[in-house]
Amino acid sequence: MNLKFNKDGLIPAVVQDYESKKVLMLAYMNKESFDITMEEKRTCFYSRSRQELWRKGETSGNVQKVKKISIDCDSDTILLEVEQEGNACHTGEYSCFHNYLLGEEEIRGNVIRDIFKVVKERKANPVEGSYTTYLFNEGVDKILKKVGEETAEVIIASKNNNDELIYEISDLIYHLIVLMEERGLAYEDILKELGGRRK
Repeated sequence: MNLKFNKDGLIPAVVQDYESKKVLMLAYMNKESFDITMEEKRTCFYSRSRQELWRKGETSGNVQKVKKISIDCDSDTILLEVEQEGNACHTGEYSCFHNYLLGEEEIRGNVIRDIFKVVKERKANPVEGSYTTYLFNEGVDKILKKVGEETAEVIIASKNNNDELIYEISDLIYHLIVLMEERGLAYEDILKELGGRRK
């Protein structure tokens, strides 16, 4: 791989969410930080202001696990597709690109992924008063009953062509996520299956 670093020995690195494809940030790498990123499969950059290497999430815990690396046609820009833990931006926003000059923010796959994370956390660490915890405590039969009920409500709302359809579909998706967690299925399992069907 023949990367073209600039006169300062740096190359821009665009960081993108592996699942939603949302651009998270732009940073710079030198050869050493690129090599570390390749070896550790976690992002490491070069800080131009501090003149030193920095591993993303070293202090915040918001690490970026690298899933895919590619370069542009001129070999002078890197694209890192990552699994982002927490937020990418130091302001607390998920993406550094959250100030919109044209258009509005799109709600993308992050919402579903985040619900999966919350549901997984509730199963591992039950919270008193949580509906999700209640479902896990009741077991798979209760969860299946709710999936059945929500499926029927989706059908009824759809047949009646009323405004409740969006709420019923959302309820069904949530209960399906709980069922998946109960049966040990991950978000990535669904993405892989759907991706295979698309091909």
